[in-house]
Amino acid sequence: MEEQQVIDIFSEGKGIHVAGGEHRGIVINKDGGVEEEGVQGQPHLCLEFRVFLVNTSTNKHAQEKRVLSYWFKDEVEENSRAKLAQQFFKELVSPTQFPRDYVGFIKKIMKLMQTSYPGMRRVEVELTQELELDKLPDRPTRSGALLFTVGSSRPRVSAEPCSKSIATEERVLELIEASYPNPIALETMYSHFESTEALIRSVLSELQLKKKIRTMENNLNQFTRVVKDEEKITIVKQMPKVEKAKQPSIAIICSQYQEKAALDSFMTNRQTFVRYATVGETQAYTLGDLGPHRVVVTKLPRTTRLLGTFQEVEYVLLVGIGGGVPHYTDYNKHVRLGDVVVSAPQPGQRFIYQQCDTAQVSSGGMLEFQTKSWCPPELTLQELARQLIQDQVGNGVDATWEKLFRSGISELGEEWRRPDADTDKLFMSIGGQDLIEVGHPSSGDGMDPRQEGLTVLHLGPVGAGKQVATDDQLRQEFAYKLS
Repeated sequence: MEEQQVIDIFSEGKGIHVAGGEHRGIVINKDGGVEEEGVQGQPHLCLEFRVFLVNTSTNKHAQEKRVLSYWFKDEVEENSRAKLAQQFFKELVSPTQFPRDYVGFIKKIMKLMQTSYPGMRRVEVELTQELELDKLPDRPTRSGALLFTVGSSRPRVSAEPCSKSIATEERVLELIEASYPNPIALETMYSHFESTEALIRSVLSELQLKKKIRTMENNLNQFTRVVKDEEKITIVKQMPKVEKAKQPSIAIICSQYQEKAALDSFMTNRQTFVRYATVGETQAYTLGDLGPHRVVVTKLPRTTRLLGTFQEVEYVLLVGIGGGVPHYTDYNKHVRLGDVVVSAPQPGQRFIYQQCDTAQVSSGGMLEFQTKSWCPPELTLQELARQLIQDQVGNGVDATWEKLFRSGISELGEEWRRPDADTDKLFMSIGGQDLIEVGHPSSGDGMDPRQEGLTVLHLGPVGAGKQVATDDQLRQEFAYKLS
């Protein structure tokens, strides 16, 4: 589908169909007989998604991949194209008006180009049937979300009920790990799950048998996580004085048990001190060597005493698991499961972190974000990250980063392996509670380090804020602003 200036469209005769009425302006060239100067070169953006077609006679389902390729007019700025393409896509696949057949699908693309998206120069659609299925596959949804597929006669919509908080080994362990190094009482667990006391006690027993948790020596109704090398952990009432030569110069703060365990695995000569408190918060500090540097790692919630306890600290790093905002059309800006991001300014920016307090629509109809930003006085860490990326591009599996990564995995054990690639699903919100699964954008040369098991490192600003973090549309808009 392409916007062209066609002169004397009747000159070729039989191959041309000109629409009238509400579809006036749409011309169908059935035999390709009209030769006009069309769009040349590669598309500006591509977006891939999948639908499930239903054969009404056999009730079989076919999985079909559809790829939309976009070309834009010159007046559409490059930094506006991705947003425009996604808006176009959301209107195209709206579940209340999803086209029932191929003709309707093509017609809707043409009408959107004609009436709502004058900046679109050309849109191509590629349809590939991939699999035949006996039933629709199960796909994860958020609470109350709708996922839709399209059949030969009508869209099919499936809704998933809100999941109840049932005590499973995974969820109970997550709760105990979230509390670590503080123990968690049995009564507290009862309030977190809609399960019987007998079931919760049974789950706790299984976790104890697997040596993942243990009870506290002074209270058998309190539980804590069993950690690696527990015999090397020293319980103290006050942190012992550390001689100046062994004082850490770098402090790393994380918020989850898994994050601290991963960081600890990279250190040598490490020792953990747990400052146990009967009143207030228990604190855990792990000291060790990371390369030539002396480092201390601690886990939230309390970090206010960190610099008072370790007064030689020069750098404080926040490290942990974050939620990447996907970029549905640009491979280089798209963050996937298992990628690593180092906060860094984009060209022309002077911040690596931006907090969004509120977002509101102005009187002119524009979305405005109220933000606070921060940037360190020097970008030493960011320059080191650039060197790591260049090292990986040049050396692949032999890069320094990859060697450290494999060393850490070896230390942690098999259960810390990278998740399977097919678990990395990408969904787009198309309004309200409706989601549709789309494909990850691909690189122009077809090369993706993830396919070789390598970790992809990114440099870019980090955003935060409850309002933007919990709203799909605001989060996407906020990400566009930062990038």
